Amino acid sequence: MDRTDRPPLPPRALPQALQPLLDALIEAACLVDDASLQVLAANRSAAQLWGCSAADLVGHSVEALAATPEDQLFWMQRAHWPRGTPLHSDSLVCRSDGSRREVERRISAIDLPDGRPAWLVTLVDQTARRRAEIEVERLLGELGATLAGAQDAILVTDLDGQVRCWNAAFARLWQLPERLDARRDGARIGRIVLDALEEPSSYDVQLARRQGELLQRQQPPALPDSRCEPEAGPAVAVDRLTLRDGRTLQRRLLPQVGHGQVVGWVQVWRDLTDELLDQNRLQLAGQVFDTIQDAVLIADRGGAILTANPAAERLCGESCAALQGRALGDLLREADGSALPAARLAPGLHTPRWHGELQMHTPQGIAPVQATLLRGSDDGPHAGACIAVLQDQRERRAAERLLAEQAHTDALTGRLNRDGLLAVLMQSLTRHAGTSGTGTPDAAVPADAAETRGPALLLLGLDRFRHVNESLGHGGGDAVLREAARRLAEQLRLGDCLARLGSDQFAVLLDGADAATAEAVARRLLRALQRDLPVAGLQLSLSASVGIALAPQDSRDATQLLGLAERAMHRAKEGHGGDLRFYQPQMRVDRLDHIRLDRAMRLGLAQGDFRLAYQPQVALADGTVVGCEALCRWTDPELGAIPPDRFIPVAEETGFIVELGDWVLREAVAQAERWQAAGRSLRVSVNVSGLQFQQPGFSERVARLLQDSRLEPARLELELTESILVGDVEPVLAQLHALAALGVQLAVDDFGTGYSSLGYLRRLPIHRLKIDRSFIQRLPDDAGDTAITRTVVELGRALQLRVIAEGVETEAQRQRLAELGCDEYQGWLCAPALPADELEARLAPPRAEGAGRSARDPVALAA
Repeated sequence: MDRTDRPPLPPRALPQALQPLLDALIEAACLVDDASLQVLAANRSAAQLWGCSAADLVGHSVEALAATPEDQLFWMQRAHWPRGTPLHSDSLVCRSDGSRREVERRISAIDLPDGRPAWLVTLVDQTARRRAEIEVERLLGELGATLAGAQDAILVTDLDGQVRCWNAAFARLWQLPERLDARRDGARIGRIVLDALEEPSSYDVQLARRQGELLQRQQPPALPDSRCEPEAGPAVAVDRLTLRDGRTLQRRLLPQVGHGQVVGWVQVWRDLTDELLDQNRLQLAGQVFDTIQDAVLIADRGGAILTANPAAERLCGESCAALQGRALGDLLREADGSALPAARLAPGLHTPRWHGELQMHTPQGIAPVQATLLRGSDDGPHAGACIAVLQDQRERRAAERLLAEQAHTDALTGRLNRDGLLAVLMQSLTRHAGTSGTGTPDAAVPADAAETRGPALLLLGLDRFRHVNESLGHGGGDAVLREAARRLAEQLRLGDCLARLGSDQFAVLLDGADAATAEAVARRLLRALQRDLPVAGLQLSLSASVGIALAPQDSRDATQLLGLAERAMHRAKEGHGGDLRFYQPQMRVDRLDHIRLDRAMRLGLAQGDFRLAYQPQVALADGTVVGCEALCRWTDPELGAIPPDRFIPVAEETGFIVELGDWVLREAVAQAERWQAAGRSLRVSVNVSGLQFQQPGFSERVARLLQDSRLEPARLELELTESILVGDVEPVLAQLHALAALGVQLAVDDFGTGYSSLGYLRRLPIHRLKIDRSFIQRLPDDAGDTAITRTVVELGRALQLRVIAEGVETEAQRQRLAELGCDEYQGWLCAPALPADELEARLAPPRAEGAGRSARDPVALAA
């Protein structure tokens, strides 16, 4: 049965614990029994609201207390109201004297401790608030006439920000549409203001902060103190706001006070755009005058200085006060030092500006200045004044000199660069020949030119410097170059000139030297470079190749003389470096020979003029042949047999070595496959050039070559020079691991001539070290070469690598290598490089098929 169907019961006594809770509430509150709708309890605030005692309210029917039809309807239909949702609305209360009061009412369903359903009714008297609203409306009415006639834009809002009114100036300022109503369109006005602001997001926050500050100022002190004086003047907050259209507005916010309380806000707006623009112009002009780097002096029409900016004070070495009254003409002179004409300081109406170079007296002496003289305004007390804008040219000219020096100076060593050298060389040639440094080369050389002591140009190229850079890094390489420049400079005579031309090239200009003097200086320079050079904890010994060209014998042209010295230097490098060469006319012919040789090689490879020869590699332990090195040979139909040390350098220089190296690799693999099919277990070694190794996809090409053949990968060995391995570490390692993964053997050729470290060597997937022939030639007598060879062998043993020596030509060398523990050797002592069929003839017959020989078994060399 619904509880409204139950007969009303007399209210039982309320638990004593609930009455203190009701009394603690600030609002008027009473408890109503759900069944009888009688008031079970009420607090003192409720009694005051109804104008009776709390005892009079208890037992009273709540329906009788309802003053509105809405309240009566709620109590009649309370059973249908969801108990979890309180009723919150405005209502009226009928007091005991018959008067009514507006209240804010809240009815919530609760359960009493004994389980009975009940309702908690709380009410807040709205009388004071309503009175305040009425007062505000009255004040607004009184303010209306004042607002209409005010020049400033005024907006009035209540405490909640609701717009009350605005004046016509405000409507014009914000371009409001006509016939807007304050109550109906207040929110629209707020949107218009926000949309016009440049930063609308912070407007409400800033306004609330300002209002809070003003409210604090309106509150009286917490503790009365006779010593506290009221703050002078009305409370006001001033802000500037920028609009999207570029205007700047000032907003003055004042509290609207009624009966000692803040009842609203008054906003007074002014457009400051034009005023600020004028102020900014004046401030900017003053800032420019004070901060501009150019000196500015302003003189009256008589030439007496009126004022000067700080830059002028610095330039003149005097304060503005000391300069005032001085004649501007006493400070400035014409560019040639003559007196400045008076007319120059008084630009006319038709020529109000003059620009040019003048001189100025400064504490440091005469300074060149770039001057602009302007005619001032014709109005005001200083009509016809002269404005002098002066730019000090001393720093600019010093910078130009410095740039000129830097353009001819090497940044790393501080010595001349190529341009600087050519300039000095041309001056020297002109001085010695009495003609232009660009005279005709080799023209009209006198018969006694050999005795002429003209300029001698020495071009030094450090040998294998690229390896130093790759091993020590560019920082270490730079340190080596700086030390090399220092040592070279120490050996020069007074008047000689040192220059750095490129990464590893230096030039020395001897101003007046014959061939003997040039050679003596060159050898002194070479010895200076050969002394131990400590870098990054290492002791390096540098060597260089020197090319010498003499003037006027070789040329009278500076650029050509440098080219001839460079050609001679390259010829010195071809002889393994560490020496010098004088330029000879034959060298010009040699260059043409290189071009012809390159073309002949390309035709020869296409025509089948190249072949491979194989030099046996022998085990020192038992004398059996364990492998052979494939060496390229070339016989040209016209030029005849060309030695490798002649065509290989040309191939490397022109890049043809890549094509030639690929051909050698294919031919060697094909021959090794034939030997494998014939039962000969020979390992074939192929040299790989640095350029060929660095080609993209090199390891993939080797893989395809092995895949297309039936050769076991272990029968192919690739020999890489040590210089290849000290390049860019990660790509080199990746390439080597890719080759090792194929099963190919890897060897380091010419070991001991590079700069690879032991730590780096341990990371390489290599199988064999080959000792360079330069360390073998002087065995067994040379103690140094013996020590180096022993070190390489012990290093190979420590790293579990086999060691082979090349260039073995005597039995004594072979025996010494065996004593040192070397594994293998190759050289003329065993056999020169032989055609494949001749090598087969000298090898022992292959073992019968199925005899169990593995791919690593040696092949005996026939007697």
